[in-house]
Amino acid sequence: MHMAQSFRMKPPMGEDNGWWWQQADAGRLTIQRCQDCGTLRHPPRPMCGECHSLRWDHITASGQGIIESFTVLHHPQFPGFEYPLIIILVQLEEGTRFTSQLVNCAPEEVRFGMHVTMIMHEDPDGFRLPMFEPAQGAAA
Repeated sequence: MHMAQSFRMKPPMGEDNGWWWQQADAGRLTIQRCQDCGTLRHPPRPMCGECHSLRWDHITASGQGIIESFTVLHHPQFPGFEYPLIIILVQLEEGTRFTSQLVNCAPEEVRFGMHVTMIMHEDPDGFRLPMFEPAQGAAA
């Protein structure tokens, strides 16, 4: 039996971020939180940028947010991706930002302030990655 192949480069999964990818594989968008000052941070890292604490846990995000910024990529084109790609910076309702891809939206329909909802994309090889789509009624 031939296994489906994905061309997406897999991220390094080390001690500082492996837990995050395990949560994504389980279908959850999680955000690291400092246990001392409560600051949320993404991407995951060992030390809080605010208070320098090494103590942390995480919360599960609602997956709701607003597009703060975006760009539409046409090049370079890598195998396994459909172009153009809409790359977005989402202000999550929990108060931190997250960079992702906007799907199910035409490039000419994306706009600043657009409400978006997280969906869990799954590559043919089973790799899961949070992406976003326009929230109900957000696209014209």
